[in-house]
Amino acid sequence: MFVIRLPNGNLMVPESAFGDGGRVIGDAYVEIGPEDADYDRLARQALTEEEASRRRLRWQEEDEALGREFLAYKAQRDKAWPGDNSWSDPGPPDPGPRDGADPA
Repeated sequence: MFVIRLPNGNLMVPESAFGDGGRVIGDAYVEIGPEDADYDRLARQALTEEEASRRRLRWQEEDEALGREFLAYKAQRDKAWPGDNSWSDPGPPDPGPRDGADPA
């Protein structure tokens, strides 16, 4: 989430709501103005709505490219391994002969 500078000069600032035990239960934006104590600090990192939108789009495109790269890797890996590549528990290792006889 970004700090977004609105056309009126106010900032939209991300804020999280916490439940019992400190668990995050939701994220939202709150609007603050220049009278807020944190305004100057937050304004230095603020993006315009257009800049924030461009960043989200770029990240989405990069995520899609990474997803395609992973699927290509997985397809190549699946071709290299026989079978369906599902993992199964082979069970405990074979302890070998129990009567002390030489296995050879």
